[in-house]
Amino acid sequence: MNRHSFGIRGAAATLVALTVIAAAPEARSTRLKDIVSLSGTNSSPLLGYGLVVGLNKTGDRRQTVFPAQTLANMLSRFGLSVSADDMKVENIAAVLVTAEMPAYARAGARLDVTVSSIGDARSLQGGTLLATPLRGAAGSVVGLAQGPLSIGGFGGGSGSTSVVVNHLTVGRVPGGGIVETTAMPALMPGGILVLALRDPDFTTASRVTQAINADLGSSLAKTIDAGTVELIVPDSYRNSVPDLMARLDGLTVEVDAIARVVINERTGTVVVGGDVRIGPAAVAHGNLSVRIATRFDASQPAPLSLGGETVVVPNQRVDVQEGTAKLIALEEGATLEAVTRALNALGATPRDIIAIMQALKAAGALRAEIVIL
Repeated sequence: MNRHSFGIRGAAATLVALTVIAAAPEARSTRLKDIVSLSGTNSSPLLGYGLVVGLNKTGDRRQTVFPAQTLANMLSRFGLSVSADDMKVENIAAVLVTAEMPAYARAGARLDVTVSSIGDARSLQGGTLLATPLRGAAGSVVGLAQGPLSIGGFGGGSGSTSVVVNHLTVGRVPGGGIVETTAMPALMPGGILVLALRDPDFTTASRVTQAINADLGSSLAKTIDAGTVELIVPDSYRNSVPDLMARLDGLTVEVDAIARVVINERTGTVVVGGDVRIGPAAVAHGNLSVRIATRFDASQPAPLSLGGETVVVPNQRVDVQEGTAKLIALEEGATLEAVTRALNALGATPRDIIAIMQALKAAGALRAEIVIL
């Protein structure tokens, strides 16, 4: 007997899903250094192209031609003239190397680099990255990367008997990048610091201004917009701006944010912010399931019949069941706790909650922004 079943309610029965409810804390005071950054001092992405060698026949194969050409170009620098067409190697792989250079990284600072295969290599396990120039946004070389790879997994075997744990074509070289040049950010003319909020919000920006002015005892900070606060450097800190930033980093500010409901339908994850409010609404929840059962029976001819033969006949049966719908009324201004209690009373799964949240938003009853990942 071969049985198949399908539930219209979704894949909640076969997929482990997670619902996260973020309750609203009494006070959401956060350090200033966690919500703002000094404008013009952001980290810079670095990119490079290089070779990984030392692979155990898991590198790029013949259909990927640029690794062999790269190897030929490198050997020519050592006085070896070898044509790329004559090379038949399987222990090299062409890779892209990426890194993030902090704003205040000096020459000689170490960076963690990520190495990603761009050819058809099967694994970078056991490989070593050769010296690779790292270029900034302007195209100039600002660093070098080199070292053995750590891929956090392993693989073995071949064909149908192979075993692979984790992702084998991306690895890291901890501390493998070295900064060669330094570009120090400069302050704005007139001794003005521009603080950029990581999550722009007018209320939070205003509170940042108030906290700075209260700490310095003067109105040197000014809110420009939802994401910008300007600060005139006090005369006592003109020659010691780092000391000023160290003083301001520890200030606590009460952060405000838009009420959001974050949904990831691929994993069945729902994250509901504590500021979410519900308008007057009624939620009905039902259950419709379909079960299809297929049984294969043998049909035999009558005794002593001529020309008959035994055949297999599928016997299909379809059962449809619909659960009793439940109706829950939500009052005006219902809090997250009331909504959660009502949905639990309905027996809603995370998949159901996703559909209910979207329906409440469409009905105008959900006073929050829905973010779908």
